[in-house]
Amino acid sequence: MSEKGAMSNPAPVQCKQLVRTYREGELDVDVIKGVDLSLGQGDKVAIVGASGSGKSTLLHLLGGLDEPTSGEVHIDGQEIGKLGEAQKGRLRNRALGFVYQFHHLMPEFTALENVAMPLLIRGEAVDAATEAAADMLKRVGLAERVQHKPGELSGGERQRVAMGRALVTAPRCILADEPTGNLDRRTASAVFELMLELNEACGTSLLIVTHEQRLAERMDRVLQLDDGVLQAL
Repeated sequence: MSEKGAMSNPAPVQCKQLVRTYREGELDVDVIKGVDLSLGQGDKVAIVGASGSGKSTLLHLLGGLDEPTSGEVHIDGQEIGKLGEAQKGRLRNRALGFVYQFHHLMPEFTALENVAMPLLIRGEAVDAATEAAADMLKRVGLAERVQHKPGELSGGERQRVAMGRALVTAPRCILADEPTGNLDRRTASAVFELMLELNEACGTSLLIVTHEQRLAERMDRVLQLDDGVLQAL
């Protein structure tokens, strides 16, 4: 790619020499140690590692939900360390989608309202946001469940609503933290297949933290976080 082309279509998510240190009593504990990572458009990347290795911390740093001790994070070409909180929020809303092990849906709202929420936060008209949310729920196989609240849905259905919410803004990258970890094997497999289908159809980059090797092996790249250091497997 030419330099001009690279500038016009920057990496959805990129970090340089990322460090995250926590203070524990008298000690400084380095959880993330000089991580470099770049996701291209449509990339599918898995991050694996032992429990407590810092995988979720890294994902939070890449999503602008936590601040690094040093290093840079770029989302859609913008260094988020130079942005104010409101600017970060707008950038996350536009460029990123988040899927977690636990769906984090708002229990008082319907599936349709939950999926429409990111568009409403963005300032889109209610009718347009509702139409887009309905289309996305149809895409994830929940056309008949739009008026159901999370408590009326199965675990797999709730996770599909969460995926619809993450994708409805047409983000450049999905950051997923153990997205199938709270599901039985059959449901987990179905949800993961749906993520891959939507990645292929929408061209959205996919960065998944997972402990499931069989899922990781379906990705383009598998990286391991070990003692704060990220390396290719």
